Amino acid sequence: MTEPELSIDGKRLRRDIEQVASFGAVDTETGRGRTALPGDEANGEARDYLVDRLEEAGLEVRVDAVGNVAGRWTPPGADPDAAHVAAGSHLDSVPRGGIFDGPLGVFAALEAVRAIRESNVSPARGFEVVCFTGEEGTRFADGVLGSTVATGKRSVEETLALTDGDETLEDALERIGYRGTGRLDASEWDAWLELHIEQNTRLEDAGVPLGVVTDITGTVRCHVTIEGEADHSGTTGMTERQDALAAAGELVLAVERNAAEAAASGSGTAVGTVGQFDVAPNAVNVVPGTVSLRLDLRSVESAEIQAQLDAVTNTLAAIEDDRNVATTFDCTYDVPPTPLSRRCRNVVLDAAGDRGVETRRLHSGAGHDTMQVADVTDAALLFAASVGGYSHSPKEWADWADCTAATAVLADSLARLAPTDER
Repeated sequence: MTEPELSIDGKRLRRDIEQVASFGAVDTETGRGRTALPGDEANGEARDYLVDRLEEAGLEVRVDAVGNVAGRWTPPGADPDAAHVAAGSHLDSVPRGGIFDGPLGVFAALEAVRAIRESNVSPARGFEVVCFTGEEGTRFADGVLGSTVATGKRSVEETLALTDGDETLEDALERIGYRGTGRLDASEWDAWLELHIEQNTRLEDAGVPLGVVTDITGTVRCHVTIEGEADHSGTTGMTERQDALAAAGELVLAVERNAAEAAASGSGTAVGTVGQFDVAPNAVNVVPGTVSLRLDLRSVESAEIQAQLDAVTNTLAAIEDDRNVATTFDCTYDVPPTPLSRRCRNVVLDAAGDRGVETRRLHSGAGHDTMQVADVTDAALLFAASVGGYSHSPKEWADWADCTAATAVLADSLARLAPTDER
């Protein structure tokens, strides 16, 4: 069988991504930024635009109870009972994020299906273009919200009840018109592919436009509180203090040190970050009495994550003894490292080779919806090269030619997974 040569409309892909970039656009001196949090007005506008484009392309649109959007196309002559091949990403962003993270994957999937529809091939199974709710973890949950429900890891009822402190997810979805019914079930798919911007410079440094991800980092997020005693900064002697912030400073440095040691001695992928701090009473003339902070620990090796967790536990015990403070340590988000499907990766590599698109195998240091989907069906993750490695920033950028080339490989890969025959 001769593999199809599908034609990608790069201008159409760019137009879609740039239109979504206008929803929630932020003022910036450099680059293009957007803020579209799950359930806000900009997120609703982006969803509306996607649904219009899905329907325009002849796909049947459904919205599930937690707002996941899927456009389905079953080609004429395809087995309607055969498991579909799915692709997509998300449309929410971090505050003041870039325009490619998420939208590239959603609209590349749509463009890939358009290309298959407009070609001379007859797939044996259908396709779904998917937009998951709340991948970034900026509101309602720590991340990968919609894909967690689609993979059966969290119930619809529990998810709809999640709150940001002001409103529930259910209320937010109702307000923007995306509180659907039922549950998108990722386990029903034959395979899943996601295209994403790399968020690093490995591909750019190598002069390679496309990465094929072998595995996705595991991520553990933890909450630490340190309880000392607030006191007057002028009248409390240095030996009499129970300074919670000074104690927290020791923990921050220990997290950094331990992650660096794990990376140097192991896979090279271990990282540790303290990214959130709340200090009370937070006054210049008061010894800090309480500090609440959050940790983010990652690696593609579970043992390296556990080593960092053990080091945090030991550090907190030492801080309690040395500084006469009390601590708590609770980890509420734990996603193990995720190896990706060899079957799907090989399909992508073959498609790229036939296109003459150079690739590089690499791991992902960021989490993606794919790490959830990979637990219930074969899945692969593709990276388009980032310019300068910027991400979660208005400086985030990818060359449009690289986006088009990556989308062409995505389209060919979806067609091969179908499979297809020439008419």
